[in-house]
Amino acid sequence: MRTGLLVIGHEQVGQVLLEAASRLLGMCPLQAAALAVPFDVAPEIMISRARGLLARLDDGAGVLVVTDLYGATPCNIALALADAPQRLAVVAGVNLPMLIRVLNYPDLGLEQLVHKALSGGADGVLLCQDVTEGRAC
Repeated sequence: MRTGLLVIGHEQVGQVLLEAASRLLGMCPLQAAALAVPFDVAPEIMISRARGLLARLDDGAGVLVVTDLYGATPCNIALALADAPQRLAVVAGVNLPMLIRVLNYPDLGLEQLVHKALSGGADGVLLCQDVTEGRAC
């Protein structure tokens, strides 16, 4: 059993990030899906779609749900899934380094993948040019 991965984001943000991470790795080692949240669709409709994806992605090990922006509609949809029968964890602020880190550890359990997501997301944000010194880092 492997943890499932659901990326929920505005418009096509989640799909694009998931496709980019999978292409960089040459595959997607987890059961994964992206849910695009249009700006003009009622959240209740998207919650229903998200529940369907959760059921498909969970083989008993749970689902890691990552969203693009804390407090925005995609995150609120993810948080509305708290009463789902699947074990799940929600992490907001998805970025490409986060997804690559998660996908590099497909055999870890849900709790460990949460830690990989958090570390990958944070460690992937770097200052590449020190503007005060005028030099690259």
